[in-house]
Amino acid sequence: MGKVKLLLDVIGNLRSLADSLQAVADAVADNGAAEAELTTAKEPEKAGRGGKAAAKNTAKKDAKAAKQEPEEKPLTLEEVRAVLAEKSRSGHTEEVRELLAKHGADKLSEIDPAEYAALLAEAEVL
Repeated sequence: MGKVKLLLDVIGNLRSLADSLQAVADAVADNGAAEAELTTAKEPEKAGRGGKAAAKNTAKKDAKAAKQEPEEKPLTLEEVRAVLAEKSRSGHTEEVRELLAKHGADKLSEIDPAEYAALLAEAEVL
């Protein structure tokens, strides 16, 4: 019986590791996309006439767009996965599994994205 429990613990740890690696990969991908966006935003300034005026207009448009974005963007699977993986690594693996079961799923990918906020709020209490 002790070996079975040990194997289950190892499997739980491997799942947590996989979740963490997925979160890191997503963060790196997001960072690469942001760098590519910055590069393409700088290219028109070099190509067009009146580079400073165009840069000011672009900066003003970007500032307006940033203000118009909603304060709360919807949570993503990766964000919730990262928080739950951290809780699991902190010794709350069983509680995380119970939260998933409470929301009607065996794994996070089966949970409705509309429930991410509630799940995250419950996980923060752990």
